[in-house]
Amino acid sequence: MDKLGIVFALLGAALAALMAGAGSAVAVGMGGQAAAGVVTEDPSKFGKVLILQLLPGTQGIYGLLIAFITLSQIGVLGGSSDISLTKGLLYLAACLPMALVGYFSAISQAKAAVASIGIVAKKPEQFGKSMIFPAMVETYAIFALLISMLAVNGVSALNL
Repeated sequence: MDKLGIVFALLGAALAALMAGAGSAVAVGMGGQAAAGVVTEDPSKFGKVLILQLLPGTQGIYGLLIAFITLSQIGVLGGSSDISLTKGLLYLAACLPMALVGYFSAISQAKAAVASIGIVAKKPEQFGKSMIFPAMVETYAIFALLISMLAVNGVSALNL
């Protein structure tokens, strides 16, 4: 049994959850700070700014999903966890898009969300338009989720 294979595969799963989750935690915190300032001035805007605050939290969910899929594929959640070093490295590589893009897109999405919270503070009727800005950043997190998901499933299909 090649122990290094499982180590690298676990590292990939951990990085996907860790980095995307950390990015989301920082990002939701940034949004919360901006939202709290708006709610201090006008509590009726709570619902609108809460939605904008929560948008950058999805990357953490995506990273967790990739981690669960990877852990399932490598046998940690049941089954055999006997995988080769090559396959372990491929799992690590498959998780990296979600780890890296998840982290950086969450932070970028927070910046767009904070700006959108500023829009809602001054013109609450523009809430629908203000959601578009952080939602555009979400597109890249979804792309990373898809590529990591396809890659993890592709690695599991290999006979290495």
